[in-house]
Amino acid sequence: MKDRAQPIDRATAAEYASWFKALADPTRIQMVSLLARRRTPMNVGQIVAAVDVGQSTVSAHLKVLADMRFLLADRQGTATYYRINEACVDCFPTAADIVMGKPAPVPIPAESA
Repeated sequence: MKDRAQPIDRATAAEYASWFKALADPTRIQMVSLLARRRTPMNVGQIVAAVDVGQSTVSAHLKVLADMRFLLADRQGTATYYRINEACVDCFPTAADIVMGKPAPVPIPAESA
């Protein structure tokens, strides 16, 4: 059994730090929240209108979030539509729990049809 009094390993700490850094901006939190709650892809113009921030700022934030895989980008013609990465949404609370010394939650198996 692993000693919970010990810190997590350096590689895991670095990975989690990059996740937390990507979310360390109020506009990025708004954008992730918007896309997670909408559950539908949105283009840059729609996101700009929703968060009331300039297009270039939104685009820069979208790049950070997409690079960290919080968001997935789908090209449709000349527009790019962004959607939340569900795997990331499922994983992030576990990362916070582990950093805070809580045991990782046991995954609930999907019910078979």
